Amino acid sequence: MNRKKLFESKRGGFAMALVLCAIILLLVVGTGLLSLGQHSRSFSTRTCSGITARCAADAALTKAVFDMNQKLFASAWDSNTMPEVTDEPLANSDATFSYVVTGDLGNRYFIKCIGSSGQATKTVNAVLRLQGLFDNAITAKNTITLKTGTTVDGYDSENPSAGDVPVKIATSSEDEGSISLSPGASVDGDMLLGIDGYYPDVTPPILPAMGAIDLQLTTLDLEPEQSGQYSFINVKNNGQIVIDGGDVILHITGDMWFGQGTELIIREGSSLTIYLDGNFTAGNSSGITNETQVPSTFALYGTGENQKFELKAKSDWFGTIYAPNAKITIKAGANIHGAFVSADFESKAGGHIYYDAALQNVDTTDIGVLFIVDRWLEE
Repeated sequence: MNRKKLFESKRGGFAMALVLCAIILLLVVGTGLLSLGQHSRSFSTRTCSGITARCAADAALTKAVFDMNQKLFASAWDSNTMPEVTDEPLANSDATFSYVVTGDLGNRYFIKCIGSSGQATKTVNAVLRLQGLFDNAITAKNTITLKTGTTVDGYDSENPSAGDVPVKIATSSEDEGSISLSPGASVDGDMLLGIDGYYPDVTPPILPAMGAIDLQLTTLDLEPEQSGQYSFINVKNNGQIVIDGGDVILHITGDMWFGQGTELIIREGSSLTIYLDGNFTAGNSSGITNETQVPSTFALYGTGENQKFELKAKSDWFGTIYAPNAKITIKAGANIHGAFVSADFESKAGGHIYYDAALQNVDTTDIGVLFIVDRWLEE
């Protein structure tokens, strides 16, 4: 009997030890799980705060670019006072953001953006540059068509030693076939679909009314004093218009027509800017001769709706065309130097199109410029 009681007593003690071990094990596991949960919660909080702080820093950069462009559009550019924000609340959150702008036009502008949320802080640094209308060789809203024999290359008129410069042709359309190259056509660079195109409206300046230009078999000299608003330009039978003596600005409210054998000549030391509301048509063997050989000295802005520009070049052509609502058709075997922006673009007769990278060097007073982010880095 005593042996039986002793055995039962030992068995009861063993069971108690097992229970105690189980309790201790559960306490250890529970403590570990609780610690893991607290750690996970803390990690999640820090992660959420970090993400929110990063969003706040990005919001600071967005606002900085917006404020810089508002300053650019508002009045003559002044580098002495730059926009700045300190601890501005980020909407629908407890985060704040700040930014400060330093630098100048000659050395570009630098933005330091700081986003804060809880104990998390994120810093984003960015460099801004001015973007003009002609960042690409050809930009179209819809289609670009290059027929057999057309080549698109690049150079830099301000740095001839740079040699060939890679180019871009781009369309805002995402449709397959928006950029079409026939056999034998080539582009020395990139072809881009679905870009977020920048097509600002261009408003002609207020100029004195000057009637119309209608001539044939004669030469008309236009100097800066003849800058003005003309109802149309019609040149026939080997007539010529010569731009001389400085910068000439024309606003044509109707069409421009250059008949067979006619010519528009821009003399050395002069420039021509045309705002055209109507269509542009060039006949066979007509041309635009820019003796400066600098594309930026001849600018044609299409300021109407559903326009058509048909260009021919009997000799090398230097200039830029910004006509986001026009179809531009080039029928020329000569070399074209400059850049184009249009609704649709077509080169029909082969020849070289040379993009001048110097067109990217713009100033705050140029038409259609704005600040964009050139590069950025998160600390």
